Amino acid sequence: MNIASRPGRLGTPCLACPLRLKPAFRDKTDDEIRFIQTMKTDHRVVRAGQDIIHPGQEDAELYTLFSGWAFRYKSLPDGRRQILNFLLPGDLVGLQASLLAAAEHGIEALTDVELCVFPRKRLWDLFVRMPTLAYEVSWLGSREECMVDDNLTSVGQRNAGERLAALIISLHHRLDALGLVTNDGFDFPLSQQQIADALGLSLVHTSKTWSRLRREGLFSLAGGRLTLLNPHLTARMAAAYERIVAPRPLI
Repeated sequence: MNIASRPGRLGTPCLACPLRLKPAFRDKTDDEIRFIQTMKTDHRVVRAGQDIIHPGQEDAELYTLFSGWAFRYKSLPDGRRQILNFLLPGDLVGLQASLLAAAEHGIEALTDVELCVFPRKRLWDLFVRMPTLAYEVSWLGSREECMVDDNLTSVGQRNAGERLAALIISLHHRLDALGLVTNDGFDFPLSQQQIADALGLSLVHTSKTWSRLRREGLFSLAGGRLTLLNPHLTARMAAAYERIVAPRPLI
């Protein structure tokens, strides 16, 4: 695991966090934000492809993803892997792992990421001293479970085209709330293997489905940037037409 502290970033007050200006997040009182600042112990960088939390880790901390993409996964003994959900800026990372004796999944940096670090031993302080924030942490855990439920529904009930459309439109909605979509386009760092691992498809089937949807004019991909060419049709295919992403807490 290649995790490094980033000097100087810890000194940036949480009150000045640029993520708090995004429409994706609910407002907090200054007292709540100051308490979050007292809990933060580090600001770390993890390079793409490295584990933030590895399966079986017994000292996993709690993180907020400050920048970049990550994903949560489980692996089988023969190396096959299921990506459970993708993590974007502002997402809480490692709640399950920080509460259990040992992590039952891994979390990998998809791109280079920056993380706000909160020690697992301070979680109890949150429940004792700031019950409103503690409730929000629990809410975020439930939200992540809902995201896994959505992915399981795709894998179990949608065909390959619908699965891929659902993934793309879900990422589009989430990134749009973060101000990371311009003219229906956004950075798209996923490989076809990672898409296959998330959607329960073979790499060959993923490649054929991807090519078909591009030929049909649903989206284009150039220079690592994906653009929805027909957002309404893509959303209808995913059964997620005009789905609204409600503001969520930011810890």
